[in-house]
Amino acid sequence: MANKESSEAAKKIANAEKEKTSKKPKKNKKNIFKAIARFFKDLKGEVKKITWPAGKEVVKGTLITLACIAVIGVAVFLVDLGLTSGIDALREAAENRTTASTTAQTTVATTAPTTAPATSTAAPTAAE
Repeated sequence: MANKESSEAAKKIANAEKEKTSKKPKKNKKNIFKAIARFFKDLKGEVKKITWPAGKEVVKGTLITLACIAVIGVAVFLVDLGLTSGIDALREAAENRTTASTTAQTTVATTAPTTAPATSTAAPTAAE
């Protein structure tokens, strides 16, 4: 008898699953005007839930925001100033090094003999 009950329960479960899969999904043809009306009705309900801060809270929040912006602005300015002066120092050092090397080359060139050793312009002759 237990086997008969379990087989009947299994058949019911199988039938329920078949019904779930065999049912075609319904097409949701909603009226666009009803959807728009529902949107505005929900919007009105949400707007009623808004709590606005008092005037003192707004001023306090504004002052805190401005102070934070000022502190961050000063920090960015100082970092920018430091990087700019560092780059200028590097550029100046590179220019000094280039100037020093060109003056050293000029000094070497002026102290070198200006006459070149004499070379024979005669064509070499065949071994005699």
